Amino acid sequence: MQDSNLLTLLPLIVLAAAIVILLLTLAFNRTHLVAAALTLGGLALAFVTLFVPAAAPQVTPLLVVDGYTRFFVGLLLAASFAVGVLSYNYLETRSGIPGEFYLLLLLATLGSAVLVASSHYASFFLGLELLSVSLYSLIAYLRPAARGIEAAIKYLILAAASSSFLLFGMALVYAQTGTMEFARLATAQPPNANAENLVILTGTGMIIVGFGFKLALVPFHLWTPDVYEGAPAPVTAFIASVSKGAMFALLLRYFVPGELQEFQPLFLAFAAIALASMIVGNLLALVQSNVKRILAYSSIAHIGYLLVAFLASGALAVNAVAFYLVSYFVTTLGAFGVVTVLSSGERDADCVDDYRGLFSRRPGLAVAFTAMLLSLAGIPLTSGFVGKVYLVAAGVGSALWLLVAVLVVTSAIGLYYYLRIVVAMYSPAPEAATPIGVSSLALGGSVALAALTLLLVWLGVYPAPLIELIQAVAKFG
Repeated sequence: MQDSNLLTLLPLIVLAAAIVILLLTLAFNRTHLVAAALTLGGLALAFVTLFVPAAAPQVTPLLVVDGYTRFFVGLLLAASFAVGVLSYNYLETRSGIPGEFYLLLLLATLGSAVLVASSHYASFFLGLELLSVSLYSLIAYLRPAARGIEAAIKYLILAAASSSFLLFGMALVYAQTGTMEFARLATAQPPNANAENLVILTGTGMIIVGFGFKLALVPFHLWTPDVYEGAPAPVTAFIASVSKGAMFALLLRYFVPGELQEFQPLFLAFAAIALASMIVGNLLALVQSNVKRILAYSSIAHIGYLLVAFLASGALAVNAVAFYLVSYFVTTLGAFGVVTVLSSGERDADCVDDYRGLFSRRPGLAVAFTAMLLSLAGIPLTSGFVGKVYLVAAGVGSALWLLVAVLVVTSAIGLYYYLRIVVAMYSPAPEAATPIGVSSLALGGSVALAALTLLLVWLGVYPAPLIELIQAVAKFG
């Protein structure tokens, strides 16, 4: 392998090296601070290497590290860094050895990065399994928590089922096309509606089922509320942001926007999934009283929103997805970050009543959480509003009128359950209630939440720099 190839793969190499170094360090020194510092240092160094110029983006048929890959890998690394910062104080208040948590976090991040860089079925599946196996353990990391064990088992069973669909779908497509490279799949497919094309459509449908499970799209969403509720709050933040973001970035590379409209069965399948996800996600969130479950169903709806831009044609589709994913990462990490820092050593702060009177106890946290919820609802002066405008513009530009109309209506419905939490935070706390999370907020958590809140407002007021960056680098090739 040439030096230029090593430079191309440098972000992945640094991330893998950080895992090995942390593993060896844990064998001799199990100090929590050391493990956290090595993890955050490895993520930061991998992020810096994204700016190292490389000669050719395609090193092997398995991986492509182009501008699109670098943008989304940078987004995943930044999100994982935020999860690591928020996890430190959370793990300090709980019994057990936290070192392996950071090791699993790095492994899951590496799997996510491999997914984004994948251009071949082999790397696709390897990255997916590296991510999934790490998440099994992260979800059940707090072993005394019965809900965590239950959530991990549910995720394990459904993830194994989705992997089976993916593998069988890949096998069918490969049997008919003779290739596993994404770039060659489109040209290798027979143009006519014959038996061979039917096999390819069947295989592609099974691959879509696998994507649907990982992205928690309706009707493959049943694992989401239980896993979000049972997993530790930082892990839930990781699943909602990094895991889903990596899968959607891969989906965008596998099904290039604009080409889907030429294949009517696939277009209709994705359109139906988008409609169902937006409607079911928002309606089920209305009847929840658990904050984690509300955010779980909300995430289902938001991935449905992203599918509207995904189904659109032209460069605006990729730009809209990229911007909305950045906004979604910021708001989701901020929302679950507030849940994380308010959680006590006994349980997570996941009930709406836990937030009643929060403004009188923790005004800073209440303001930050309010900003995150309003951004998820798409209120002006937040990044969520700009992101939804971008999605609507992409949908209108491709005449996806039904999808755009459902997006607007369901966004209005979503405002209700977000405001329920906001009203609770600014209401007086019941005198008999015992507030959760009364310990002092760690410096790292407060800095992370402040940075996320400022970024959310900045992107809502002045999104031009991010839009220009996306237009410059977040493109294929």
